[in-house]
Amino acid sequence: MKGFNPTEYNLLCVATGEEFEDNGWSLDYPTCEKPSLIRAQYAKKQLTVYDDKGLYKYRDWLPMKRMLHCKATHTTYKSEGLAKALGLENLYITFNGYFPEKGATMTTCSFKETEAYSVCARTDANNEKVLVVASAGNTARAFAKVCSENNIKLLLAVPEDNLDALWFDAPLNDCVKLIACTKGGDYFDAIHLSNLALKSPMFYAEGGAKNIARRDGMGTTVLSAVTTIGRIPDYYFQAVGSGTGAIAAWEANMRLIEDGRYGTNLMRLMVSQNAPFVPMYDAWRADSRAMLPYDDNNARRDAAIIDAKVLSNRKPPYSIVGGLYDALKATNGDILQATNLQAQKAARLFLETEGIDIHPAPAVALATLIKEVQAGNIDRKATIMLNITGGGEARYKADKEIYYLKPSHIFSLTPDAGDVVAKCEELFK
Repeated sequence: MKGFNPTEYNLLCVATGEEFEDNGWSLDYPTCEKPSLIRAQYAKKQLTVYDDKGLYKYRDWLPMKRMLHCKATHTTYKSEGLAKALGLENLYITFNGYFPEKGATMTTCSFKETEAYSVCARTDANNEKVLVVASAGNTARAFAKVCSENNIKLLLAVPEDNLDALWFDAPLNDCVKLIACTKGGDYFDAIHLSNLALKSPMFYAEGGAKNIARRDGMGTTVLSAVTTIGRIPDYYFQAVGSGTGAIAAWEANMRLIEDGRYGTNLMRLMVSQNAPFVPMYDAWRADSRAMLPYDDNNARRDAAIIDAKVLSNRKPPYSIVGGLYDALKATNGDILQATNLQAQKAARLFLETEGIDIHPAPAVALATLIKEVQAGNIDRKATIMLNITGGGEARYKADKEIYYLKPSHIFSLTPDAGDVVAKCEELFK
């Protein structure tokens, strides 16, 4: 955008409290002795919501070097139908996906666009290296779209079982390439595959939860909710695979308290997993910062069972300083769980009461909200933010020709590092 100035910010190491400058792509504080997230400390303490139609309306609190073309945005609205069905007086839905009647215009139908537009705006336009992203599906679709539109070189690593998530409404730019781990693999196997490719100097890691741009992009869901409602909600409901979105919500909440115009409370983070894949739920119930042992084969089996494949992260940023464990402790939060059947019933209720389809992951979140309300654990007058992290896909696809990104190579679950590097480098020569 003409006249755009990069965002002003410093970085903070959560474990040590030390501030430092961003080297352009800092993912951690090099001298920190324990695993810790870093956070952006923005120069502007009060948020300005600009008139832009897209996500960059929140650019004061995004670590942006450049402005990309972006019309995609989410929307927050006060529920009537679902709220009435649940007997809630102040239920607000933040809808990420395609719901044009409400103003949501994400054509990948997932809140992963919040990550992709923010991360890609943090990249250097003159960087010739290839960005590497591992994904269970939705993140890959979002990054592929944004990188394709903006001619940013991208290597995706996705489980072969999840390739049906790589759908698009138009063919992609050749700058986007895809590799996959073979059938039976899960998100953790895709991460391992991406890490092997990163042994080549041709590639650089997106960084996942460690990337401030990913978290602060996801945090715009809370900025949408709070600036719409006029106050910080009492509760925040979201399904989690890694917990990065909930960490981002906590961080956005703290910035909004510092802003001074929206209240001083911390939202209770009520996050959920899809049973039987519930490693964070199990650790939280044991009050353990460390993740509990989870046999690889059992984890792959459980990941195959759940409908919400995007929630199947075996190595989430749960234990790390500033991670999900700390976020839940700070906000008096909780981890809940829902089965496939409970989530399916919740998705049908959302369609009946709100008029739009939703993905399995937010259906898990809604199912746990329903259970908490029925158990009497939620004040029916409380202000609740329900983060619908994906939806409108059936609506969006209805009258469009759909294209699928095909993998250039499919690797075993125990691939040879040299073979991965050689084949991935060849893709970009």
